[in-house]
Amino acid sequence: MTRTATPKQPRRTQEQRSSEMRVRLLDATIECLVEYGYAGTTTPRVAELAGVTRGAQVHHFGSKTDLVVAAVSHLAQRRTEAAMKEISRMRAGDDPLGTALEGLWELHQGPLFIAAIELWVAARTDPALAVEVEKVEPYVNNAVLLAVAQLVPNEMHRKNVRDFAYTAMDTLRGILVTNFVSPDPDRGHRRWLRASAQLRLAAAAVMPDLDADGL
Repeated sequence: MTRTATPKQPRRTQEQRSSEMRVRLLDATIECLVEYGYAGTTTPRVAELAGVTRGAQVHHFGSKTDLVVAAVSHLAQRRTEAAMKEISRMRAGDDPLGTALEGLWELHQGPLFIAAIELWVAARTDPALAVEVEKVEPYVNNAVLLAVAQLVPNEMHRKNVRDFAYTAMDTLRGILVTNFVSPDPDRGHRRWLRASAQLRLAAAAVMPDLDADGL
């Protein structure tokens, strides 16, 4: 009986191994921020969780600030890309505004928002960290601008829609922050649904003819 030889997998290049190690470090950093907070996120702890040596961690990220900001930027980019894929679903549905508001809720679930909050609070008293954290916000802002441009063909309405999107985001973040004290996802979601009803009324008041032109 002749055995068919199993084809050998191509060896990973140094660049591929380096990229995979960076991703492990970034994912481990987010996990640490969520589990231990900013103060408890140390470079030795991240290296141990990622399964890499301290020397390898220092080679990729020279400081804790470099590491945590890169990690949040990495996760923000991934979540933004996932959110952008949902735009076609928003446009095709019977209630695009409702779908967009619920999509905003989903986008803020998971580790990204928790990790971001840890950095925002720490950055209040750490000017160097604040400078770096500020660089993450364009990911969110650019995603909002791109989504609005795709959802609202009529340029006359875009500023109102952008303002509405930022107001909705500020409202949601406030709800999520207050929910940290006594975590209850169901209660937080109920509060968001109640706020969404008020946001829809506000949208109808300032953009009464929007449905005819987009969103």
